[in-house]
Amino acid sequence: MTSPHAKGWLPDFLILAAIWGSSFLFMRVASIELGALPTAAIRVAIASVFLLPIMLANGHWAELRRHWKPVMFVGVLNSGIPFALYSFAVMHITTGFSSILNATVPLFGALVAWFWLGDKPSVSRTVGLAVGFGGVLLLAGGQASFKPNASGIAPAWAVLACLAATTCYALAASFTKKHIPSLPPLVTATGSQIGATLALALPALWFRPDHGPSASAWWALLVVGVLCTGVAYILYFKLIETAGPARALTVTFLVPVFAIAYGVMFLGETVTAGMLLCGGVILAGTALSSGLVKLPGR
Repeated sequence: MTSPHAKGWLPDFLILAAIWGSSFLFMRVASIELGALPTAAIRVAIASVFLLPIMLANGHWAELRRHWKPVMFVGVLNSGIPFALYSFAVMHITTGFSSILNATVPLFGALVAWFWLGDKPSVSRTVGLAVGFGGVLLLAGGQASFKPNASGIAPAWAVLACLAATTCYALAASFTKKHIPSLPPLVTATGSQIGATLALALPALWFRPDHGPSASAWWALLVVGVLCTGVAYILYFKLIETAGPARALTVTFLVPVFAIAYGVMFLGETVTAGMLLCGGVILAGTALSSGLVKLPGR
């Protein structure tokens, strides 16, 4: 693939980072009223309703029928479980903190690929893994404790939920590489959201709130379902085609910038120098471990 000019893909790159950064804000607004499982279930259901007509209009129904089992399973691993975990996390720690932990997805991806697929990292990537996980330990150790906060939940559980979610993303990536054939991206995106919806439906009904959500909660769900999931998937796959997978992956690094800014502006969250420093360490380690940046001579 030839290196594209920045003017062709940079607008999509910035828009996608801004959209995904806002997902933490909207998840918090919705989950505070609905709870984690209903928020995640409605999010993927809205995304499914949005994506399905687009997939059908592009004539991809036959591909989904042939490969529905692995595609829907990966949706549970890549959307259903992580969205529920993040919906829980943002109720108990700041959205900016959650987004920094989310930036470790490539870090966990490299680790899972090493143990599952035998994709042994180079020296440079191994150093990146060590640096990245060191940053995670510093961030978690400085920000989280097992002492319950005002919400009645210890922040450490929210941190562990975020890290479990990033591990799910990493497992889903390796599973996709190993068990799902080359499919049109729209097929995987749509089928995965349908699979996540089916998996979360009953748990969400069981844990449904005993009161009617406000209009702001419903608007937050609509935005996170259509914009932050449906539109974001389409934009992401377009970015892969125009900028290449390596550049598309780096959008994860920019997401915390927007998420932190939204949290400060709309939720009154505070950002500490320690958070920013640890976030920088995590991003440096992630860049090395994913092969986007290499040490000299490595």
